[in-house]
Amino acid sequence: MIKLAIVYREHTEAAVQCAKKLVEQFKKTAEVYTASEQKVIAGTKMLPAKIEPDYVIVIGGDGTYLRAVRLFKNKSIPMLGFNMGSLGFLTPHSVDQVEKVVRLAISKKLITEKRMMLQAYCKSQKKFFDALNDLVIERGGNSQLINAELLVDKKLVAQVKADGFIVASPTGSTAYNLAAGGPLLEPSVPAFLITPVAPHSLTSRPLVVSSSSILEIRLVPGRNQKANFVVDGQKQSEMTGGDSLTVTQSKHLHIMLMAAELNSFQLLRDKLKFGDRA
Repeated sequence: MIKLAIVYREHTEAAVQCAKKLVEQFKKTAEVYTASEQKVIAGTKMLPAKIEPDYVIVIGGDGTYLRAVRLFKNKSIPMLGFNMGSLGFLTPHSVDQVEKVVRLAISKKLITEKRMMLQAYCKSQKKFFDALNDLVIERGGNSQLINAELLVDKKLVAQVKADGFIVASPTGSTAYNLAAGGPLLEPSVPAFLITPVAPHSLTSRPLVVSSSSILEIRLVPGRNQKANFVVDGQKQSEMTGGDSLTVTQSKHLHIMLMAAELNSFQLLRDKLKFGDRA
């Protein structure tokens, strides 16, 4: 029997009701579980650690979707997102069609998109972190600009002072990268985006490099150097002068399911009114 795990936005009543409705619709034909770290949905059990679902159903917005990615870290389980947020690039399907689209997923009639992920090694933490959207170094509440060296394949690109630095995947190009003035990438392009946030130089511009590259961001040593390291919107640690972040393409792929009538260009038109004339 097909196993479904639901990740939902607990504090939105509409999402709670949608999750309950989904359970009622599929409890006789599938094993339906509530994914961990959430209030258990009526009619389901908490997903046991030893059980790997066939599909993860996300009901919420892009933040809920990224939480689902963290819950199923390093597991390439197909995810299907239903939008109750304001944009929904990761959750492109309407909740009004949840039953129909989930049935299409179970029948293997949805498009499967394999999205590259980022992996970062933080020198001070001595740990690896994976991200679907982006890795960010930001000054947070610190009043000082971050002074950092950017290197690609051990070659110095530039030393830049800025409020922060974003390393985005193609999937994450429509997130913080876009808000900071970075370019858009079609999701299948094998590349990294490096976007300084409010750089203290007119010549510091976003940069696109191959995903086969090794990127390094080194904070220049100094007593006042302080920054936050953020992975997919979640603060992981603080960084100080002399610390560094090394970024490569993760060996893990993210699998996103999408209805055949949807594509990344349509989402740009629908969500951002891309190409519309004022």
